[in-house]
Amino acid sequence: MTKIADLRGQTPDQLSDELIKLKKEQFNLRFQAATGQLEKTHRVNEVRKDIARVSSLLREKQAAS
Repeated sequence: MTKIADLRGQTPDQLSDELIKLKKEQFNLRFQAATGQLEKTHRVNEVRKDIARVSSLLREKQAAS
């Protein structure tokens, strides 16, 4: 789980990279769930919330600049 304080210190480029990484992980988790190989089911919700955090911060930083 990503802490919001850690994310606030990152640049918009770093946040974009983090968002891409999280979306790839979300895809992989959904694929594992569909094939019955998912062991850490709670991770799906954590990743979804992390994506929302990063997206919100990106919008916040873009609005400020």
